[in-house]
Amino acid sequence: MQIERRSIDYIPESERHGSARNLFAIWFSANAQITTVVTGALAITLGLNLWSAIVAIILGNAVGGIFMAYHSAQGPKLGIPQMIQSRAQFGVVGAVLPLILVVIMYVGFFATSGVLGAQAFSAAFHVPQNVSVIIVNMLAVLLVIYGYDFIHKFEKVVSYLFFVLFLYLSIRLLSQPIQANTNLPAFAWGPFLLVLSIMATWQIAYAPYVADYSRYLPSDTSLKETFWYTYCGSVISSSWMMILGSLAALVAPKESENMIGYFGNLSGSGVSFLTYILIVLGVLAINTLNLYGGFMSVVTTISAFANWKVFSGTRVIFILIVSMVGTIVGIWGQGNFLENYSKFLLLLLYFMVPWTAINLVDYYLLRKGDYNIQAIFDPNGEYGRVNWIAISSYILGILIQFPFMNTELFVGPVAKYLNGADIAWIVGMIIPAALYYYPMKRRLSEENMRHHPPAM
Repeated sequence: MQIERRSIDYIPESERHGSARNLFAIWFSANAQITTVVTGALAITLGLNLWSAIVAIILGNAVGGIFMAYHSAQGPKLGIPQMIQSRAQFGVVGAVLPLILVVIMYVGFFATSGVLGAQAFSAAFHVPQNVSVIIVNMLAVLLVIYGYDFIHKFEKVVSYLFFVLFLYLSIRLLSQPIQANTNLPAFAWGPFLLVLSIMATWQIAYAPYVADYSRYLPSDTSLKETFWYTYCGSVISSSWMMILGSLAALVAPKESENMIGYFGNLSGSGVSFLTYILIVLGVLAINTLNLYGGFMSVVTTISAFANWKVFSGTRVIFILIVSMVGTIVGIWGQGNFLENYSKFLLLLLYFMVPWTAINLVDYYLLRKGDYNIQAIFDPNGEYGRVNWIAISSYILGILIQFPFMNTELFVGPVAKYLNGADIAWIVGMIIPAALYYYPMKRRLSEENMRHHPPAM
C-alpha cells in the first residue's frame, strides 16, 4: 500500500518486477466494461446486421490490436512511459503537440466512462447522478494515487469478477428471441468500413499509454510474450463486449439505449444490484488507466519546459487536477451520450493514427529499440527540441485523411464516392509512416557516418 515513487522517470533494473502474464488481466479488465459494450452497440445503430457487425467488430479489434500491442512491447525495453518516449521522434518540445491531444483524449474518456459508471452507481444506491459522478471518479483517484502495483493488483482481481458477470449476461442475452428481428439491413460496404474503423480506433486509442503498464517488467522480458499477452487480453475482451452490445441493440433497441438499466433488468431482480456494482468496478478499471495516463502526460508536457522532479505531494495534486477537469466535463456533457461518444471516437481516430505510425516506424524499423534514455530527458540532447520531420509528417498525416473522412461534421469526397466508407485511418497509417521513414533514415545514416567515419 505504498504510493508509487516513480512517474515519468526511467525505471532502473533493480526496481523491475512482474511477469508479462499480468498484462492479460489488466487489458482484459480495461475492456470488460460498459463503455466497450456501448461502443459495440454502434455497429447496429450505424446500419449493420448482426453478422456484419460481428465480422467488423472482430476484424477491427484484431487489426487495431496489433499496433496497440507493439506499443506495449516497448515498455520492458525502455523502462519509461509511452508518451515521453515520443520525444525521440518529435523532440523534447515537439512531443508536446501529440501530448496535448492525448491529454484531451484522456479527459474525454475519463468523463464519458465516469458518466456511465455514475449511472450504475445511482441505480444501485439511488444517489443523484451528479453526486454519483463525483464519487465514482474519486474512487479512481484513490487507485491512481497508489499507482502501478496497486493498479495491477486491482485489475487482476476484478478480471475474474468481470468474466463471471459478462458470461452470465451473455447467456441471459442469448436466451432472448433474437430470431424475431427479421427486418435486417442488407450488407453495405460503407457502414461496414465505418464500424470497422471505430473498432480499430478503440484499440489504437490505447497506444499512447499501453507501455505505461509494462515499463516495470524486467528488460529481458520477451517481446513476443509482452505482445501476445497484451494483444489477447485486449482483443478478446473488447470483441466479446462489443458483440454483446450489438446483440443488446438488436434484441432490445429501445431498452438498450440505456445499456446499464437494460443489463440490470436482464440480470434479474435478485442480481441487478450486484450487476450495477460490477459495472462500477468496470468503469474504475478503465478510468484508473485514463487518469494515470493523463497525470503522466501532463507531467511530461510540463517537464519539456522545466527541469523538475515529481514528489508524492505534487503527484497527488496533478492527479486531482486531471480528475476534476474530467469530472466537470462529465457532468457538463451529459445527454445524447451515444451520439456524442461516436463523434469523440472518430475524432480520436484521425489524430492518433499518424502518431502511432511514426512511433512504431521509428522504434521497430529505424532505431530498432536502441535509444539514449538520458537524451530523452534532455532538451539539448541528441533528439533535440523539435524534430520537424516528425512534426510535418504528423500534421500531413492528419490533413491527408480529410478526403477520406465520414463524420457528421464533414464528409470527404472520397468517402462520398465510396458510399460513406471511412478508410481515413488506413491512409493515416501508411502516408505518415512513409513520410517519416525515408528522410529520417537518411538523417540517421548521415549522423552515423559523422560519428563513425569509414577507416582510411
